[in-house]
Amino acid sequence: MAVTEARREALAERSKNVERATRKIRLLGHLRWPVEAETRFLDSADPHPEPPGIRLDPVVPVVPDEELKALQDALDRADPAHEFLARTLESARQSQALTTALGSHGFVKLGLEMYGRPDDPVAPGAPSALEAARLFIAATDTLNLDEPPTKLDATEAAEWLRRETLPYLDDPQLEIELDPGLASLATAGSTRIRLRADAHFSEIQLNQLLQHEALVHAATRRNGQEQDALGALAMGPPRTTEAQEGLATFAELITDCMDLQRLRRIALRVVALQMALDGADFVQLWTWFREQRQTPEESYHSTRRILRGGDASPGGGIFAKDGVYVSGLLRLHALLLASMRENDNDLPMRLFAGRLTFGDAVRLRPLFEDGTLTPPPRMPRWAAQRECLGAFLSFSALTTRFDLDALALRDFANAE
Repeated sequence: MAVTEARREALAERSKNVERATRKIRLLGHLRWPVEAETRFLDSADPHPEPPGIRLDPVVPVVPDEELKALQDALDRADPAHEFLARTLESARQSQALTTALGSHGFVKLGLEMYGRPDDPVAPGAPSALEAARLFIAATDTLNLDEPPTKLDATEAAEWLRRETLPYLDDPQLEIELDPGLASLATAGSTRIRLRADAHFSEIQLNQLLQHEALVHAATRRNGQEQDALGALAMGPPRTTEAQEGLATFAELITDCMDLQRLRRIALRVVALQMALDGADFVQLWTWFREQRQTPEESYHSTRRILRGGDASPGGGIFAKDGVYVSGLLRLHALLLASMRENDNDLPMRLFAGRLTFGDAVRLRPLFEDGTLTPPPRMPRWAAQRECLGAFLSFSALTTRFDLDALALRDFANAE
């Protein structure tokens, strides 16, 4: 049955109420470290590094929690659209609670509740993110992993991204900004992509940013904004992070722009997260990243990502977000295989309709079928070509049965 106009308008009003109530709640911006902390640490790093000594203060809530809870309680959880809004509000409440816990061990506990632990189960029959990360690292330990040559500084990279994203996002007003305080190389919203101002970029990295930041993160947010009945699909609260990063990392893999160094970096962060949970401090993590063949500067940025809440003490300041790149990649693969098995061919489309979780993509199916939600106008080619995506997934599922330790070139040399 097609959705009525009254239903569409009622949902749109509820969605706008949720958006208005939560739009000022920020998370990552409160976890920024002073730019000068890097110079101070690296100057002290030889021979005996001193920890940066970062202390982040709790943030005063911008929205009373009672107001958010009242909006949440007024929703009918039996309605899939209301359930989506209720989960969005809950995630916003968690995000705000996390910033108010900065500087305490409660920050770590709340972060683990939001993003999960590295050793949490991902899907039936699948390894945990920690197990997969260790496999990735072991598989690349003996390889010559020279970084691809960097050709462009951040200003030149920004110009390249402006030019390349225009045909996909169709927005000449898209802003590409340089930000000296980013913990990552780049972040993306619907109208802005930020690059770390002191970074240099290789051709491979630029293509990774195009697929990851522009064609997933920016595109899904823009698609969500154009959902008339449920504009909250554009919001992207922390509950959507695993699906967003899994989708974006998968995009790098399937478009042949994921290199071994990048895959290894993602895996190293998962293991480092577990090390931090086991008690490793900033200097121990930085030293371990150095032993894994990262430069002093890259090791600093990698460690900072893990301890973004501040490095007050062993076990403190740990930010669990970096575990979701691998868990999201594994969970997405399992979800897409399940959708093939059950002939749900539209699931990839639903994942691009906004900032959804994997669960949302399943639960919101009736709203796409009745016209409440509309197909996304922006989808990368790999996601739209179902048959090719199915072939990739089927073959990759088969190759996971290979025992890498049992493979050796001499066995092939001795074969006919």
